[in-house]
Amino acid sequence: MVSRRQQIPAHIANAQTSRSRRVSSANAISSRRSRADSAATSNTPYGGRANGSTPRNAPTARTRERRNTAGKKYVRRGSHTSNATNNRRRRPRNGGGKRRHLVLKWVLGILAALLAMGVAAFAYLYATTEVPPPEKMAMAAKTTVYYSDGTTQMGSFAEQNRDIIECSTLPKYVGESIVASENRTFYQDRGIDLKGIVRALLNNVTGGARQGASTITQQYAERYYLGQTDTYAGKVHEAILALKINKTQSKDQVLCNYMNTIYLGRGAYGIQAASKVYFNKDAKDLTAPESALLAGIIPAPSNWDPAINPQMAQKRYTRVIDAMRDADYISPADADKAKTMPSTQPLRQQPNWYAGPQGYLLQMVREELTNSKTFTKNDLDTGGYTIVTTIDKTKQDTMFDVASPTKGGAGIVPAGLQIGGISANVKNGDIEAVYAGDDYLTKQYNNATQATYEPGSTMKPFALLGAVEAGVNLNTTFNGNSPRTYAGIATPVQNYGNTSWGYSNLYKATADSINTVYMDVQEHLGAKKVAQIAQTAGMDPKLVTGDNPFTVLGNDGVHVKDVAQAYATIANQGNKPTLHIVASVKDSSGNEMYRAPVDTEQVFSANDTGLVAKAMTGTIQYGTAYEARRIGKTIAGKSGSANDDTAGSFVGFTPNIVTVFATWNPDANGNPQVVPRFGRFTDTAAYPIHLFTEYMSQVLEGTPNQDFPAVKDTGKIGGPDGKWGTGAPSGTNGGFSQPYRNSANTNPGQQQQSQGEAANPDDTNAPKGNETGSQPGTVPNETTKPDDSPTQNQSEGSAQYSGQ
Repeated sequence: MVSRRQQIPAHIANAQTSRSRRVSSANAISSRRSRADSAATSNTPYGGRANGSTPRNAPTARTRERRNTAGKKYVRRGSHTSNATNNRRRRPRNGGGKRRHLVLKWVLGILAALLAMGVAAFAYLYATTEVPPPEKMAMAAKTTVYYSDGTTQMGSFAEQNRDIIECSTLPKYVGESIVASENRTFYQDRGIDLKGIVRALLNNVTGGARQGASTITQQYAERYYLGQTDTYAGKVHEAILALKINKTQSKDQVLCNYMNTIYLGRGAYGIQAASKVYFNKDAKDLTAPESALLAGIIPAPSNWDPAINPQMAQKRYTRVIDAMRDADYISPADADKAKTMPSTQPLRQQPNWYAGPQGYLLQMVREELTNSKTFTKNDLDTGGYTIVTTIDKTKQDTMFDVASPTKGGAGIVPAGLQIGGISANVKNGDIEAVYAGDDYLTKQYNNATQATYEPGSTMKPFALLGAVEAGVNLNTTFNGNSPRTYAGIATPVQNYGNTSWGYSNLYKATADSINTVYMDVQEHLGAKKVAQIAQTAGMDPKLVTGDNPFTVLGNDGVHVKDVAQAYATIANQGNKPTLHIVASVKDSSGNEMYRAPVDTEQVFSANDTGLVAKAMTGTIQYGTAYEARRIGKTIAGKSGSANDDTAGSFVGFTPNIVTVFATWNPDANGNPQVVPRFGRFTDTAAYPIHLFTEYMSQVLEGTPNQDFPAVKDTGKIGGPDGKWGTGAPSGTNGGFSQPYRNSANTNPGQQQQSQGEAANPDDTNAPKGNETGSQPGTVPNETTKPDDSPTQNQSEGSAQYSGQ
């Protein structure tokens, strides 16, 4: 059976459906309007009308129409579709357009905000960025260090090899060649090239080869103030600086500063340094072609150096010459003449001023100036100062030739033996020569100022000075036998070879370095007092403390320089100078920035130190340093050896010069070892005495002899209280003219043992030995001196040494 709907033709059914939909739509609109009107007046819970019409949730005509058409086949909208249907289906499309419009507004708003923030940030950076004055920045020239003559260069301090030059002295074409090569619009631009920046930015963003767009002003800002920078943030900062520099500095000033700071290869910063390394001349003497060559290699000086890549250097050179011609900086005729690139100096390795022995001197200069608090390390590296030192070039060369194991010690000095030496003017403290090692780059440890060694008996003169200050006459005799024991010290003290010298006055005890006599002196003074006198003279109080019971015998480690300082005070009649290596410092304008302290301080009586110096002349005249007599001058001195022979030293001085040499023998870990005997130097102090003799012989050659000032010993025999020594003058009953011996026992140490004074002489912990170059014999005093000939057992340089 066919349904009624199936019997209706399709076009009639479609028409009916359209009419039905139109009616339903109209009804729906009317229904909504009716509900809206009734909602305004209804008091019913569902918003119905007051007259009892259809409630709010009753089915509407539209709802009924939807139910009636449920299940009907969807009809594609066509030209015959009703307008109501078309309007209803267009609504979603209109909503999407609104959303797209809203998104676009948001995007534009965000971009505008970002742009505003960028402008604000740029404005802030521009306002807050300061351009430091050029003199505060890398007009940073190297600091040059000279020997005492002020003309012979010792070395330099520099972050960069830069020599600042006054641009007014340069030919005009030097700057013009750089402008032609690097920034042809330099004199017209505002410090930055906007077109170039945009072009480079687009190229970088699109993946092309990375480009820069730096003007001369930007390059100057980067190299001078910022350092090399490739980041976008860095470029922004660079541009800001360039803009501000363009406002605060003239074009000529910018170009001059640029020429003084640009890197041109071969370690040279600035046109002046480059002129030296490429053409061996000052920048003021450059020709136009030479200027063009340097300007051409600016972008890549190391790669385009004519000595490395002559083809590229020629290409760049030709480019600059052509640019200078086009800019009318040079004539076409001059350009034609300059087709051939000028020749340059061969590529050489730049000198390392710290190589060799002068590296130690430069280290001392730097340390002294930074310790003065007048300069920082950065000041010295960038300040362009002129430093004149106190080092005498001739004396310095002499000391190196004498002390170096590769020179005077070649084939003699055993491997590993360390040597330190220093010589200074005692009147003003000028250090004139230093031996700290052969090569600073190999061993960055200064043997004169950093290494320590045991000074041994060179500490005894400070005890002698204490005795003089206490009012003890130097003719007071003491018991010089060996071994002997002392209060509070468990181990007995021996002289060298355990020799008993009998009763000896302080002149002889000093010349022959008799340990037991000086231990007596220290018992009266106290170790703390001996140390305090040494400290006042110039010893480092952190090293010489007086806590060691053998302070007078030199068991504390000291520096060579400290010993020289302390002895300079004695040599200068109690006036303490300040040893220094720097004489003066001037800035690049010639203004004096620093001058060494040359004032002295009277810390001891001139007469007291004069008596000590007088006693110490016996060390050379008839004592342990007899070899030094061949110098032929009046010299006072004292030899010293460490306990167990782990170090040897000698200090000597004239009224004007003090010189110290020391040797020691550390193992690989720095622990002291016995100094080996070598050649004819059979004693630890013998080689330092020899070094002193060799050096001073040459330094004093041709100079007049100077005696020490006359002095008077007003002290009392036995001291003011009569308790010092024995009180028995030399030659009286009880004084020994020879070591005590008898037929039954020839060992004076054993003889003392029989008297109950000594312990085991083989005790390895007991201080042993003493420098001795003279035969125990006549005890000298201030009025008697032995003849010039060595006595039995005495030989040049064979001083026998002492334990402490």
